Amino acid sequence: MPKVRFIKENIEVEVPQGANLRTEAIRAGINLHQGLNGFGASINRFANCHGMGMCGTCRVLIKQGAENINPPTMREMIKFKTPVPTPFPDPLPNFAYVQYGEELRLACQVRVNGDIEVESGPELDLFGENFFS
Repeated sequence: MPKVRFIKENIEVEVPQGANLRTEAIRAGINLHQGLNGFGASINRFANCHGMGMCGTCRVLIKQGAENINPPTMREMIKFKTPVPTPFPDPLPNFAYVQYGEELRLACQVRVNGDIEVESGPELDLFGENFFS
């Protein structure tokens, strides 16, 4: 069975082959819906799209094992690469993509097929060196 290691929480869980990352994180007691730099984490735990790939609050960074997950879905491509603002709780998803690139994923869209390391709730730095590049 694949293992998922959550870096910030220092938790490692075994998941079934092809398991949804968001679902397995919730089972492990991890709140992936951090909001914007932790602001809104408590309300986003309940006010989110429930795994439909629409809100963008379950952003994670796949630090190791990117080859062990599915490729980005169409919803992720639209969410991260379309410069149109969305009316959902996450107002700046495409700025997060500029900062982190291909390692940024939506946990609700990730299927785990092997061992991975995940950083939950990545910080959004609006003044970082990658923001204006």
